[in-house]
Amino acid sequence: MKLSIKNFAFTCSIIWGLAILIVSISNLIWPTYGGVFLTVVASIYPGYEAMQGISSIIVGTLYAIVDAGIGGAIFAWLYNSLPE
Repeated sequence: MKLSIKNFAFTCSIIWGLAILIVSISNLIWPTYGGVFLTVVASIYPGYEAMQGISSIIVGTLYAIVDAGIGGAIFAWLYNSLPE
């Protein structure tokens, strides 16, 4: 069975983008929620600063969408390339 590279990349983008968005918004509501997780994410994505407001949430979500799309596409391509 082969994976659709485009669909897998899109799915990964949606899931990871929503994860970052939900945790970031939750952190605005409850400041102790996900702080360590967001600090780790901030160490990976340049320009993203954990717990800094709405503009930072947008930047982090966009980074997550692009990052997961590229990672998902590479994963699906590699999966399809390996022999059965």
